[in-house]
Amino acid sequence: MSKEVKEGLLYSKNDEWLKVENDLGTVGVTDYAQDQLGDIVYVEEIKKGAVLRKGDIITTVESVKAVAEVYAPISGEIVEVNQIIIDEPSKINKEPYGNGWFAKLRISNPDEIKELMTAPDYSEYRKE
Repeated sequence: MSKEVKEGLLYSKNDEWLKVENDLGTVGVTDYAQDQLGDIVYVEEIKKGAVLRKGDIITTVESVKAVAEVYAPISGEIVEVNQIIIDEPSKINKEPYGNGWFAKLRISNPDEIKELMTAPDYSEYRKE
């Protein structure tokens, strides 16, 4: 069964999505990623104010099956953290593109946006 890939978002090869609004980027994990992990039971605290480079670890999530890192798909400073997923990690499984987002970054290098995949590109990447 194919997992949902939402239009209008950008995707990394590490299965994060990015929604760009002006100079802010909201980061989450894809439906595919949450499905691979299984039931997510814990999200390590995300540090507001942390300055990340593309590829840096935003946080670690634990599921019944595995522990996985969530990476920054773009460089920037964390300006908002989604407290919902810290309190209720299962939101990531239920709403990976909704209330299951992780953090909002103030984008510091907009050129990196071009390196991410569109929804059709990501769907194709996941088929391989």
